[in-house]
Amino acid sequence: MAGRFVRSSKYRHVFGRPTRKEQCYDNLRISKNAWDSNLVKANPEYISVNWEASGGGAFAVIPVEERGRVPDRIPLFRGHTAVVLDTDWNPFNDSLLASGSDDGKVFLWRVPENFTLHPDVKPDEIEDVAPVGKLSGHPRKVGHVLFNPAAENVLASSSGDFTIKLWDIEAGTAKLSLKVGEVIQSMSWSANGSLLVTTSRDKKLRIWDARQEKPVVETAGHAGAKNSRAVWMGEHDRIATTGFSRMSDRQLALWDIKAYREPVGGFQMLDSISGVCVPFWDDGTQCLYLAGKGDGNIRYYEFENDNFEYLSEYKSADPQRGIAFVPKRGVNTHENEVMRAYKTVNDSHIEPVSFIVPRRAEAFQEDIYPPTVGLKPAVSGKGWFEGSEGLPPKISMESLFDGQGIKEVPQDEIKPAARPAPKAEPAPTATKKQEEPVVVEPPSVASKAPPASMKEQGASMSSMVDRFADTEPTEEEDEESEFEEISKPAQRPATKPVPEDVVKESVSAETPSTVKVEGALPPKKDTTPTSTTQKQEEQIDVQPQTTSTASELDEDVQTSSAGTNEATSIASLEREMRNMKTVIAQQTRQITILQKTVEALVSALKK
Repeated sequence: MAGRFVRSSKYRHVFGRPTRKEQCYDNLRISKNAWDSNLVKANPEYISVNWEASGGGAFAVIPVEERGRVPDRIPLFRGHTAVVLDTDWNPFNDSLLASGSDDGKVFLWRVPENFTLHPDVKPDEIEDVAPVGKLSGHPRKVGHVLFNPAAENVLASSSGDFTIKLWDIEAGTAKLSLKVGEVIQSMSWSANGSLLVTTSRDKKLRIWDARQEKPVVETAGHAGAKNSRAVWMGEHDRIATTGFSRMSDRQLALWDIKAYREPVGGFQMLDSISGVCVPFWDDGTQCLYLAGKGDGNIRYYEFENDNFEYLSEYKSADPQRGIAFVPKRGVNTHENEVMRAYKTVNDSHIEPVSFIVPRRAEAFQEDIYPPTVGLKPAVSGKGWFEGSEGLPPKISMESLFDGQGIKEVPQDEIKPAARPAPKAEPAPTATKKQEEPVVVEPPSVASKAPPASMKEQGASMSSMVDRFADTEPTEEEDEESEFEEISKPAQRPATKPVPEDVVKESVSAETPSTVKVEGALPPKKDTTPTSTTQKQEEQIDVQPQTTSTASELDEDVQTSSAGTNEATSIASLEREMRNMKTVIAQQTRQITILQKTVEALVSALKK
């Protein structure tokens, strides 16, 4: 039954397509520094690469359209006095980027207009590009730089002084400082730019309220000694992390910021490769990409119902040290490309990898290209530092497909496009609601405490007998339903003795001395000459589930004056209790069968 159901997904058949060698970016000198960073960053216009240069630090900027072999002498972005460790592009300006270096400085750069790697000058006359801004404040190396995804001109930089500084690059000053207290291994902004998640060498996962300069969440992350990475999953209140276990197995974890003590579903083991696994999130397709350093494979998962559903894996024999993904507005919609990655190969060239949805339609595929973030920020830098926040306006991917340029989508048109994502959630919630009564009802019947008085007990038992007696026909109909086709042969013999027992008990009601209770002593002991009260005590004591009721009956019998009438009433109560047990046992069996059927259906749907 489990094999009949296949999870529906538009991205289930996404595949990674490599690029031919002549269409790659070759003859590069990628930095061999051992600092754990991505080495490359990309936007729709340019690719920045940490460069292996002498005489100070430098990095190269490669226009996306200039593929092929790079000249031996190209214009570099020079200014740092030590090796460049990380770069990042401004999300709202494709020609502006920041860099962090081992010299403790953060520099701002602007790509010149009509920038090219093939200038019409002699190689000796090629001039390097100088920075347009310098941010000083870290006494030690700056390992990571990251622009705010919602606020304009807000930059975060992490340093070896165990702090993260938040810069207003227009003013050129650090407005805020987050004291982490350990080496920062990675950081990622939330979609509205108000929260910042970090992983550090002390194996802690922290979520910072950046403008309050304090962590709102601090919990134990991956237990391994190697580096861990974190990425904020777009507009969700979820975080994906990759790291290592104590046995050096690579792990993937999903965190809910509202229930942060443990990851959702625990830590998922990936493999035993030693390279750091770098996560990338695509908010448009709701997919997570994992690229491992030192191996050439790129896994990708689809996020659905608080779970990462494995889709497939791009396999390559060429390992990567650095990798970067392009924003969604930079993909080729005419080829149904949903994501594009740039991976370094052998520290000598960069290979583009396209992730494509296999479709033959030549028209725009609206279902796989929801509106995405454009070039307009949600708030200004000054407004953000004063407490403002919001989500950046989104643009239509169809306008890019038609060549109309960037076209902003009104807010009221974005809501219908976002509805299909939560549609999968009602199914598991409805299943849970169906499972709860199945699981909870049987214990509720078994855990009822005995009543305080005999009259109340008799009234409640008689009412329960009447209620179950009335519902017996409907239960027989349920047995013929589609959920119990397999269990029909086992159900029929169980239901036949019920009316026969009821008939026998009704006939034997006039002779209470012949009434037998389940679990009573053998007939040999019943034939011994004893009084009616002693027989009743023996019959009551052997019932394991009605000990408290038996004691109440014993007290009532001892205080009664008419022995025959009391014995008759006790026998009738016992008969009612026996009927109730029989019916409850039958109901319990039916509930157990229904519960197993529902669990099988739920597991099949999940698969």
